[in-house]
Amino acid sequence: MGKHFVLIHGAWHGGWCWEGIIQELERAGHTAEAPTMPGHNPSDQRAGITLDHYVQAIAAVLNRQTQPVILVGHSSAGFLLQVSAPCAPQKIERLVFHNAFILPEGKSQFDLVPPEAAQGMTMAANASPDQSVPVIEDFVRSALMAGESVEMQNALIARLVPQPLALFTTPVSSQAFSLLTIPKSVLFCRDDASLPPGAFLGMAQALGEFKLAEIPGGHESLFTNPSAVAKGLLEII
Repeated sequence: MGKHFVLIHGAWHGGWCWEGIIQELERAGHTAEAPTMPGHNPSDQRAGITLDHYVQAIAAVLNRQTQPVILVGHSSAGFLLQVSAPCAPQKIERLVFHNAFILPEGKSQFDLVPPEAAQGMTMAANASPDQSVPVIEDFVRSALMAGESVEMQNALIARLVPQPLALFTTPVSSQAFSLLTIPKSVLFCRDDASLPPGAFLGMAQALGEFKLAEIPGGHESLFTNPSAVAKGLLEII
């Protein structure tokens, strides 16, 4: 019997970034869905979006499941899994962190990135009418998509939307998550240049025991090489 995957995107993205992976998983006999978080559709209102809006959206998807799912989070969605999984643990068969931020108690994502990056994005959001961080093309090209073709970079940038700042600045509580006994896995693209070497696997140590699957590729492999990411997910399950 096939598994059902719930795929959660990170900052600036939408559910569309998982489309290629969903196709690969369905070819392998599984099912999948990738909800777009509040404020991440192009026409969405982004002012006033809080971390709790994300948590409520993920919890709603989980609570309507009829069988436990494989819950996957990419990048910033790593800590979204941390804060949403305790809302419906009975609905989750396995948690998968894909090049994901995993935060210590009381910390925000901006506590774990270079201070100059956090300051620059905060200034950009404060200058916007809706407290959102605009798509920073140089950051996408040099960090998220280092080594990819200009055409591929352009294709991703065209789909990204401004990011509500609260996702980056809200401290999370990881205490309830630390008590969960749900199996955990890490799917790691080893060529990721968005953080210093070792950063993502270093954060993953906070998970305790986990299953690791490594694949080649950068931070945006889910968009640039979905078959490789799908293969990694299939290896995990």
